[in-house]
Amino acid sequence: MTIDMKLNIAVLPGDGIGPEIMKQGIAVMDAIALKYGHEVAYKEAICGAHAIQEVGDPFPEETFRVCEEADAVLFAAVGDPKYDNDPTSKIRPEQGLLAMRKKLGLYANIRPVQTFKCLLHKSPLRAELIEGADFICIRELTGGMYFGEKYQDNDKAYDTNYYTRPEIERILKVGFEYARQRHHHLTVVDKANILASSRLWRQIAKEMEPLYPDVKVDYMFVDNASMRMLVEPTFFDVIVTENTFGDILTDEGSCISGSMGLLPSASTGESTPVFEPVHGSWPQAAGKNIANPLAQILSVAMMLEYLGLNEEGDCVRQAVNASLDAHVRTPEIQVDGGPVYGTKEVGKWIVDWIAAH
Repeated sequence: MTIDMKLNIAVLPGDGIGPEIMKQGIAVMDAIALKYGHEVAYKEAICGAHAIQEVGDPFPEETFRVCEEADAVLFAAVGDPKYDNDPTSKIRPEQGLLAMRKKLGLYANIRPVQTFKCLLHKSPLRAELIEGADFICIRELTGGMYFGEKYQDNDKAYDTNYYTRPEIERILKVGFEYARQRHHHLTVVDKANILASSRLWRQIAKEMEPLYPDVKVDYMFVDNASMRMLVEPTFFDVIVTENTFGDILTDEGSCISGSMGLLPSASTGESTPVFEPVHGSWPQAAGKNIANPLAQILSVAMMLEYLGLNEEGDCVRQAVNASLDAHVRTPEIQVDGGPVYGTKEVGKWIVDWIAAH
């Protein structure tokens, strides 16, 4: 454990439920800092719909500067129905996410998928299928159709799924190395029977295989992978895939645990890493004190571990598990007839647990 570590954290609450779950994440971070003798400085910045309303840009230059100068970014969510329901809108909150990833060089999105024994009954899948499921999806984040050449008029539109060898090699390297740290099993997901870009992915992965002789590699088409994730999620250890497929598969994977409000993620690469929940901004719930803060709090745990503070990260995870076992849960994962806890109450319980243990 590092004593008196000084951390500079950029805080991007964003839209919808973002600000209220962020408050709980910060409260947990403060509790950890107090318990372990660290000093944490926060600098808040705007993004998403909030930033569009303020300055007309979903990821302003000042926000980029704040992120660039931080040790890590703690991010919540962006999105607003006003933009979702207007297909002609030229500026959208989600463009702020893409800009952040591109400007910070965040090419690797790391999304753990795990089940919680006390919440198996909340999953849409049968308990016997998902018990013990524990895998990581690694999604390439700055290439593919999201960033390739685009065109749209009234009669036609296209998006270009463009990838280069260096982009593919660096994300596959992340996948292989995560597999080495876990159970030595990597699944490369593509659509190589149809797409030229996927065939290049598969070719490069096969070229890299001999560099990692201790890792067992599977190749799976994305349609098969999406099915396998539902019928046998325990098959997977580490999945690596391109941007569009990764976006879809990671949301599918997040449902296995029973709630999108339970899972954190990290985006890493060339500059400041970003840690965020996998769920969206859920604007309909904003201000109602019903949003689950656990994904945001577990994003704090991921951030601490990334910064080398493993004991502190483990403490946060223990506190979250204790809250679930004690039925201190927001409504969407509460047991039938269980007590009612809101966003603030769950956060405070976890803070108090950290202080007491």
